Amino acid sequence: MARPLDPRAVRRRNAIAQIMTSLTGGALAVSIVMIVGLFVLITVRGLAHFWPADLVEFTLKDGSHVLGEIHQRESDEGEALGRLRLKVGNRDLTGLDFRWIEESDVAERSRPKDAVVLERLEWGNFHGRLVEVRRDGETLVAHDDLPEAFPRLLSEKAEERARIDAFEGGEIGDLNYEIEEARLEGRRIERSDASAAEKARRQDAVDTRVARLETRYAKLADELVQMRRALLRDELVVESVDGERREMPLANVVRAYRPNAMGTLDKLGLFFSRIGEFVSADPRESNTEGGVFPAIFGTVMMVFVMSLAVVPLGVIAAVYLREYAKEGPLVRLIRISVNNLAGVPSIVFGVFGLGFFVYFLGGSIDQLFYPERLPTPTFGTGGILWASLTLALLTLPVVIVATEEGLASVPSALREGSRAMGATRLETLVHVTLPAAAPGLLTGVILAMARAAGEVAPLMIVGMVKLAPTLPVDGHFPYVHLERKFMHLGFHIFDVGFQSPNVEAAKPLAFATTLLIVLLVFAMTLTAIVARERLRSRFRGQTV
Repeated sequence: MARPLDPRAVRRRNAIAQIMTSLTGGALAVSIVMIVGLFVLITVRGLAHFWPADLVEFTLKDGSHVLGEIHQRESDEGEALGRLRLKVGNRDLTGLDFRWIEESDVAERSRPKDAVVLERLEWGNFHGRLVEVRRDGETLVAHDDLPEAFPRLLSEKAEERARIDAFEGGEIGDLNYEIEEARLEGRRIERSDASAAEKARRQDAVDTRVARLETRYAKLADELVQMRRALLRDELVVESVDGERREMPLANVVRAYRPNAMGTLDKLGLFFSRIGEFVSADPRESNTEGGVFPAIFGTVMMVFVMSLAVVPLGVIAAVYLREYAKEGPLVRLIRISVNNLAGVPSIVFGVFGLGFFVYFLGGSIDQLFYPERLPTPTFGTGGILWASLTLALLTLPVVIVATEEGLASVPSALREGSRAMGATRLETLVHVTLPAAAPGLLTGVILAMARAAGEVAPLMIVGMVKLAPTLPVDGHFPYVHLERKFMHLGFHIFDVGFQSPNVEAAKPLAFATTLLIVLLVFAMTLTAIVARERLRSRFRGQTV
């Protein structure tokens, strides 16, 4: 006969179970609150970077004036007055972006309607007032006509800058490419086994072509100089809050607005305009101003190339371990090695990528296929291809484990039914097992993409740079240049947050980039999750 349960012991076990359940639920709730709180903090601080804050003018008791955005307020406990930290701009005048003032020294504060913020190509923002626009030393637009004419002038200068950029990247860029190709052709002729007469004949043809191209380049260069002179012809006269006047090229002004005279709708329009610039424009001012489009492009392209490399390797390895290899010491050792590989610090993968991919493979490719370019390396230096392959090795264990679990979840009845219908083992694997295990494979890809998008340390060694002059894609054959260096959102956060000339001024930009990379990873993983769920619903009936 079974021994009856002690009621007190049952109650004790139930109480312990309830306590453990409560602790588990509480831990989950705390984790969710922390994640949501972190996301809210990043969102608020990141979006605040784009909102146009009011300009406040302070008249101090000594008669001086300070104009800026209130950035921070500090006060001791129990004291009504503290001190204010103002973002004053005008770095070219004062050398500083911020200034502290004591509230006890303030005699008066106001929000002047005519105070203007000028976003410039260099030296950061200018806070002050507009005086006039001059051309060749003479007044082009007087002070009274500026409010109406200034937006049109800025629009015209923006169009001129766009034409110059298109001219440099178009005709002049194409001509530079042709000159470089002709120079390399000359190097190939020198290294060829042709006779001296044949080399001389071919070299003369190349020299003639180079001379023609350089003549054309000189004409385009003169035209570019004239365009730049016309761009810088107009001067904007501005006045700081302390009455100091200064001239600056009107073409250096990207945007101008009067925040104190703007309504909520106007500020919302400017808010979304600055967000659009952030995701579509190139960076400026050592990455502390402008947009991050090259970093977005580089991050997405690197993750895409990494996925193309890691999925075949991970699937092949997982299929062999699960479907073909016989259990034994060797297979167990391989699985232990794969699991241990997942715990290796990422910087170790970066060092391996530098030694194996860059120096060994890249150097060998240069010797075999690009000898005329040496000693300047082509593939023998860091690039987006080697960075992607390094991250593929880094995330390979995740894909292998997830794919193995997906293969293990496929019922044996599916395999046996396929074999019973006359399919071979390979046909069963390709048409039955792998499609049914696809949700597990996509789970591994999701985890690999999320980790790769946030990695920075290994990429700093194998091709990521602070500022890439050109994108890895252009109009010249082979159109996709995987040997080029690239920008990355993760490194952009590190750069503006810790290596910027003025960390405090760039801190809001770091939050904005953090929010962007979180949303980017979320978008990429959400796409993979949707595909995984569709596959699961497709094969759910088959796995019952």
